[in-house]
Amino acid sequence: MDFSERAGGIEFAVHAQPRAGRSEIAGEHDGRLRVRLAAPPVRGAANQELIRVLAKALGVPRSAVEIARGRSARTKTVRVRGVTAAEARRALRLSP
Repeated sequence: MDFSERAGGIEFAVHAQPRAGRSEIAGEHDGRLRVRLAAPPVRGAANQELIRVLAKALGVPRSAVEIARGRSARTKTVRVRGVTAAEARRALRLSP
């Protein structure tokens, strides 16, 4: 999985899976971080849950996580400020 280093943070691809039994990070899927979300994709609920799950896993405030592209798609690009690629790999338990 690729993390792009940006000024003050990282950017990476996410495969969101709404309406799951529970919200959790479920490893990788086709080079993207797979995140299962208990929320439905209605009125931004799944996007808000995605931000909450990622912020908690990465140890940053919710305001540091933003969906850069793909707000209405399952495949999204997420930007996180205040974390490096190495820190994200460790926090998300991904292999280098």
